[in-house]
Amino acid sequence: MIEMRVSGIVLDPQSRNPIVVLRDTPERRALMIWIGPPEANSIMLALENVTLARPATHDLFVNALEQFGVMVNSVVVNRMEDNTFFAVLKVTTKEGKQMEIDSRPSDAIAIGLRTESPIFVSEEVMLSSAIPINPAQEEKETRDFKDFIQTIKPSDFINQSRERDGEIN
Repeated sequence: MIEMRVSGIVLDPQSRNPIVVLRDTPERRALMIWIGPPEANSIMLALENVTLARPATHDLFVNALEQFGVMVNSVVVNRMEDNTFFAVLKVTTKEGKQMEIDSRPSDAIAIGLRTESPIFVSEEVMLSSAIPINPAQEEKETRDFKDFIQTIKPSDFINQSRERDGEIN
C-alpha cells in the first residue's frame, strides 16, 4: 500500500468534470480519479476546513459512525475494474472488530479527510493508473541507477562488508 494525500481538485479541460488528485508522500506519482460535483464540493469543504451550519451527507455519516463508536482507520483505493476505481473504509468497531466498508473512492476520501484518516492506494492500482509527477526526474534517476549497476563490482560489496564488521580500518 502506498500512502497518498489529497493534492486538490482540478477540472477536466474537456468534460469539465472534477478530478480528485492524490499524490504519494515522496511526491513522485499522482493518481487522478474522476468524481462527481457533489463529492468534489464535499472534498473541497474538508480540505478548506469549512464547517457548515447543518451536517452535509459525509458529515452525517461521520457523526453516525462516531455515535456508534466506530473509528475510521484508513481509506484504501484497492482496485480498478473497467476504468472504475473501488475503495473501502477500514474501520474498527467499539468492540474492537476490524471491518471494511465498500465505498466509492470520492466518498471514502471525503470521509477520510473529515476523520483525518490516512489514504492508501494499492500497489496494483498505482502500477496501472498512476502518472509520474516529474517524468524528467524519473528518467534521470533510472539512467543514474543503470549506470551505477553497470559499474559496480562484487569486490565493492566485500570491502563494504568488511568495513562494517570492523575488519578494515
